[in-house]
Amino acid sequence: MLGLKEVGKIKPKSSLEIKRSKIGLGFEKLDRDAFDPEKVYDRVCESGAKWARIQSGWQRTETEKGVYHFEWIEKIIDNFVKRGVQPWVCLCYGNEVYNEMAKDVFGATGIPPTSSDEEKQAWINYVKAFVEKFGDRVTYYEIWNEPDWCWKTGVNAKEFGEFSKNTAIAIKEVKPDAKVIGGVICHREICFINTALREMAPYIDFISFHEYTSDERAVFEKVEALEAIARVYNPNIGIIQGESGSQSRGDGNGALRKGAWTEEIQAKQLARHTIADLMCDVHFTSYFSCVDMVEALWGKKGDLASYTDYGYFGILGAEFEGGVKPTGEYFRKPSFFVYQNVVSLFAEDVRVTKLPIIVTNVGSTLRYSERHYDMYPRRADITSGCFERDGGKAFVYWNPTNIMTTSYSAEIPLEFYSEYGRDFKLVDVMDGKIYEFPDEMVQDKGDNVYRIERLPIKDTPLVLTFGNFII
Repeated sequence: MLGLKEVGKIKPKSSLEIKRSKIGLGFEKLDRDAFDPEKVYDRVCESGAKWARIQSGWQRTETEKGVYHFEWIEKIIDNFVKRGVQPWVCLCYGNEVYNEMAKDVFGATGIPPTSSDEEKQAWINYVKAFVEKFGDRVTYYEIWNEPDWCWKTGVNAKEFGEFSKNTAIAIKEVKPDAKVIGGVICHREICFINTALREMAPYIDFISFHEYTSDERAVFEKVEALEAIARVYNPNIGIIQGESGSQSRGDGNGALRKGAWTEEIQAKQLARHTIADLMCDVHFTSYFSCVDMVEALWGKKGDLASYTDYGYFGILGAEFEGGVKPTGEYFRKPSFFVYQNVVSLFAEDVRVTKLPIIVTNVGSTLRYSERHYDMYPRRADITSGCFERDGGKAFVYWNPTNIMTTSYSAEIPLEFYSEYGRDFKLVDVMDGKIYEFPDEMVQDKGDNVYRIERLPIKDTPLVLTFGNFII
């Protein structure tokens, strides 16, 4: 960046090197054997992800009544635990052993276990057996996946609320200190979660939501609304962002499939969305996903084409040769390295805070930039948030232009108080570079107040750090 002095780069940290983090990765669809996990474990650890979302796969586990084959998922859980990643489990989907409808659906995806008393009890038995088996390694249990559409007997918020209540009771009967996650919603509606909460609110600890969007500002409204509706029924309920992401190609399937996605745009979306989640102070956030894979949400057994609908959401890329699983070795996309930078910069006990910082280009002081032949950005044009950890603080900001059409770079005038004096730097999360400000760029206004007349701003997050925020 013009005028700044490059002094280093973010040091990527592995999952084993990080003690605490709010940032995780999706490791879904192994209930449908969608990829080879052996090729991914070390890459997940290398990325620094501290959480991994796994789908439990009732159908894959209980292939005969009352007999549970947990070996496949135990391998996954143990591989993550030894690599410093905390597995959390989405309990899903149906099972053809108990439900005729599930026999026609690949992976019994979205088939709720509500058709008979026998099936309902079999689900509870399975849940209890799962928690009994893995309760020493797994604390967070999520109930179903996107029931506001993926409830294929017909979306029914009251039925789902009752189902969640009974499942939560079963979980805590086996593991009283378990954390139960309800909701798991993807649509931007209040009606479904409101009705479901009437039934399940006393029994859950968190609501999770999914938000696939090219405009990360949508997250702020959604989290605020969910926090508010949760307080109506149970003020102790927290919020988890369980799935977000975008493709790296314009020919993929799944959410946002019509977008003109590229690897560069995917990396931008990852950085902006993940940091927006952190700004909302969610309990943790999960990026979907670890590797390119099939979507497989509407698959029909015997019709391979119906569930080889490749999505390209991974931070690891893959090739396909007409089958369900990716082929060859999985390669790191640009989004992988951006993910590393974000995870490493915001690792450990980072907390949302407020800082004495003002963008001075407002009101009557709005000015023209001779360097960019345009007006300086207004405060209203900037998304920003503040963080702290022991020994340092940070101001993160960007201009949320349309990432599908715009590559943006400009400057803003900034005035701030620094309790660490002249010890502040600028970090670009896209390439991990760290910069210092030469004296001629900084005006010392006295009493630890400073002004930077031409602070760079982009359409991707830059981080003004104070003290020892970079660790």
